[in-house]
Amino acid sequence: MPERVIYELNDGVARIGLDDGKVNVMSAAMLGEIGAAFDRAETEAEIVVLRSGRPGIFSAGFDLKVFASGDAAKSLEMVRAGAELALRLMSFPHPTIGVMEGHAYPMGTFLLLACDVRLGARGPHRMGLNEVAIGIAPPSFAIELARSRLHPAWLSRTVTLGEMYEPEEAQTAGFLDRVVAPEMVDATIETIITGLRAIHMPSHATAKRRLRQGAMDAMRAAIDRELTMAAYEASNRARSAVALPG
Repeated sequence: MPERVIYELNDGVARIGLDDGKVNVMSAAMLGEIGAAFDRAETEAEIVVLRSGRPGIFSAGFDLKVFASGDAAKSLEMVRAGAELALRLMSFPHPTIGVMEGHAYPMGTFLLLACDVRLGARGPHRMGLNEVAIGIAPPSFAIELARSRLHPAWLSRTVTLGEMYEPEEAQTAGFLDRVVAPEMVDATIETIITGLRAIHMPSHATAKRRLRQGAMDAMRAAIDRELTMAAYEASNRARSAVALPG
């Protein structure tokens, strides 16, 4: 099986590339491989860049076929893996850069939201929490993550109405920090890296934990409350069937 996650380390920068050969579906296996890459980066790197290797797509999000299969155990495994990874990125000790150059459906959006610097390329691609449009209520861990980064009105729109946003609107909403022309992405990443090298890394890690502790506590409580088999099965019984996109 080809690698879904490519890891490269150069001059203290770990570059984690996502490429499953299709649309970077966030299966439990894919999420595990991303987590393993961050394990390496934590011990080897000073800065991490998370980026898709697939043109036009960052990630299609969780594997909807797993949800539609009715296998609660597999669905729970996948969602919990995503939740734990997003929570880990919120307190990752090194600066992280998330790069959006294509569509980022919810789990992809969650990973970008958890990065320290979020860079987007202009283009007709969208990000957001669109779960209600496909018959799923956004998990509380994701709402708490989004609450920590988005402006309130935009948070309400994406969580309750399922709105997705192209890069300029996403920047206004708080999903992204910078938006540049596609041809400027590589140069902008290098500029960001140069700036990050100038900060005091232990102070960065401490400041990140202090700033985000409330959000992380809320995410942990949501994971422990909702992502158990009993809670998940109860939620499934109350939820209408998933409508897979055509």
